[in-house]
Amino acid sequence: MKKISISIVSLFLVLALAACGQKATETPASSAPAASTAPAAGKEVTLKVGASSVPHAEILNSVKAKLKTQGVNLEVIEFNDYVQPNVQVFEKQLDANFFQHQPYLDQFNTDKKQNLVKVIGVHIEPFGAYSQKVKAVADLKEGAAVAIPNDPSNAGRALALMEKNGLIKLKDGVGIKGTVQDVVENAKKLQIKELDPAMLPRTIGEFDLALINTNYALQANLLPTKDALFIEDKNSPYVNILVSRPDNKDAEAMQKLAKALNSADTKKFIEEKYKGAIVPAF
Repeated sequence: MKKISISIVSLFLVLALAACGQKATETPASSAPAASTAPAAGKEVTLKVGASSVPHAEILNSVKAKLKTQGVNLEVIEFNDYVQPNVQVFEKQLDANFFQHQPYLDQFNTDKKQNLVKVIGVHIEPFGAYSQKVKAVADLKEGAAVAIPNDPSNAGRALALMEKNGLIKLKDGVGIKGTVQDVVENAKKLQIKELDPAMLPRTIGEFDLALINTNYALQANLLPTKDALFIEDKNSPYVNILVSRPDNKDAEAMQKLAKALNSADTKKFIEEKYKGAIVPAF
């Protein structure tokens, strides 16, 4: 595997994670309900937003100062799982979250009978395949072990990407909703195992190939444009979105956050900091 330069490693070395829960970036989050996003005249409004540490919390923190001048105190609370940020928005412990794409949200709403909604799209994280054992897909041997995420939306995403790169063939029509059971052709008899997304970069050495979400790849100092054997292109439907509840999606403070996340300053921040590993979606 190609090595990342020291400057790039240091750029993405963010490991401030909380185990299956939350961690405030400045002060500990209380268990009290999130503050109302309807501003009172002349008063600062606090928005509590849950996020994955890389790159979501970094992007949110980049707009904090701007929002402060607009009367919005942005409190970023970091998570290392894909469940609690949605649960806590639904239960009104958080005002919003920023860590997921629409297919994941749709599946989560269906499974958990929730009604969380998209506020705005922000960026795309090209999903990639990584290996410490082979340097090209053609080097994968028969029976090679392949790890993919175990949540339905990202499992389907990984399988669709494997199909696009000639490793497998899925049942006609399943697209990104495919499961391991939908694999109808597997010429190399690849052994596909599903793992928790956060575990994939930690266990990459145990597999011949691992398909990893970019936020977790970055935490493991893996840069998609340099280290992945193959990645999604810029036409990926998996835009990462700011998510909230129907009751506060259009609140003034929430819309100020949405505008800041789609600003020219944020676009420049993403392009300069992540150097192609993450692509603005606006």
